Amino acid sequence: MSDTEANAAAPKKKGGAMKWILIGTGLVVLVGGGVGGGLYAANSGLIGGSGAHAAPADADAPRLVPKSEEVRAETKGEGEEGASGGKPTPKGEGGDKYASTYYQLEKEFTSNLRESVHFVQVGVAISTPYDNRVIENLKTHELAVRSAILLALGETSEDDVFTADGKVKLQKRLAAAINGVLKEKEGFGGIGNVYFTNFIVQ
Repeated sequence: MSDTEANAAAPKKKGGAMKWILIGTGLVVLVGGGVGGGLYAANSGLIGGSGAHAAPADADAPRLVPKSEEVRAETKGEGEEGASGGKPTPKGEGGDKYASTYYQLEKEFTSNLRESVHFVQVGVAISTPYDNRVIENLKTHELAVRSAILLALGETSEDDVFTADGKVKLQKRLAAAINGVLKEKEGFGGIGNVYFTNFIVQ
């Protein structure tokens, strides 16, 4: 009887050892997969960053400027330190998460409208939520940027310049044209918006 019990117990021990080997192997695979997935997610910006708004990994690339680091314009009156009397400027609810840096291109742009006897003359300024490197890139490649803006204006119809919706679409097309040049030249665009400082149609 004891031999029968020993024989019955032997397969159980062998099966139990195999069970522990499979569990151990499964744990190694799960831990390895978890570590690999975590490293992939961290490198791709899915975790540990701000996702689509994360600045490029390159240390020399422009970085987003938080609103807390924004340099605000000060207006000084006679005998005053500033418009707020040296006190911090109150901040309301909402607003952009990142600071905006503005830059106005010096010369205005004049172009014929597509299939029209009219022409348009515009002054253009840009804004970026990134640091001053975007503005430096824009200044470095200003000739190429001006050419891209003139090409975009030349493709503009009368409908685009006589309605508010058309002007908004034109702003987006100009921002895309400027970003296209900067991406081609520097590998990074960074222009958030285009603004018109002057807009004349004749």
